Amino acid sequence: MKFSVFQVSRKGGRQKNEDRMGYCYTRQSGLFLLADGMGGHPQGEVAAQIALQAMTGLYQKRARPLLGDVPDFLNDAVLAAHHQILRHASERGMLDTPRTTIVGAVIQRGTATWAHCGDSRLYILRDGKLLTRTRDHSYLEQGEDHNLTRPDGVSRHVLFTCLGSPTRPLFDVSGPVKLRTGDKLLLCSDGLWGSLQEGDIVDQLGAAPVSQAIPELVEMALRNGGSHGDNVTAMAIEWETPDLQELMRGISTDSITDGEFASTIQSSNADVQVDDLDDAAIERSIAEINAAIQRSAQRKP
Repeated sequence: MKFSVFQVSRKGGRQKNEDRMGYCYTRQSGLFLLADGMGGHPQGEVAAQIALQAMTGLYQKRARPLLGDVPDFLNDAVLAAHHQILRHASERGMLDTPRTTIVGAVIQRGTATWAHCGDSRLYILRDGKLLTRTRDHSYLEQGEDHNLTRPDGVSRHVLFTCLGSPTRPLFDVSGPVKLRTGDKLLLCSDGLWGSLQEGDIVDQLGAAPVSQAIPELVEMALRNGGSHGDNVTAMAIEWETPDLQELMRGISTDSITDGEFASTIQSSNADVQVDDLDDAAIERSIAEINAAIQRSAQRKP
């Protein structure tokens, strides 16, 4: 596989950044994840980190180097993340559970399949135009589809499901979509799409390489959000980019063996103290990841 990837997470006007993201891959498969810990509940950043860890851990076990059934994997991975969050809360005697949204995409055999729960979104662009995007699990976008009655006084934008809630989460597994050279996938938190017009997102991402488009989109969202704006997190992938070295964010899996696994996400481990992760550590990690990708691209002949 060959793809370009770029990711940015920036703290908005919130007390802390509860967004988390990352990706992992084998020689023939890749998993891309983004989670947005939910405010109003404790430890949203922990819920987001646990979700990424749980899904990555399951991916590492099953991608050998391909996943046998991608939709089944995504279904199992989302539920595993949900149960791991509940376990975290139960072991600590928490009266309220940490909660998070999730969006994740698997790319293998040249196709993309994805799952999402909540309002973190995935967009797919082709030839500069929007091919598809996820629909939020809010009363506004999907309430009627799920035969839900919105409680009196509750905004249509409120989510009716998430990971970590006491009830089994509702989520969608979609695809596959056969990818073409130059197709772009965007995973983002509501801090990005909630502060920008959809047309602006599509135009900016469609007009520039992901390494240029994502920083600009994030800055635009932060400016629009102002001092009280949400945190903004985005990751974009460009598929089989013709000139990886020029884009400076290229990854080729040709050099790794079938038994190898690479990840920017810490593997799931019940003993991992995710509570100690802070915004500065996440920012440093993202910077190190992007720098490593750039050095890798520069070494390519």
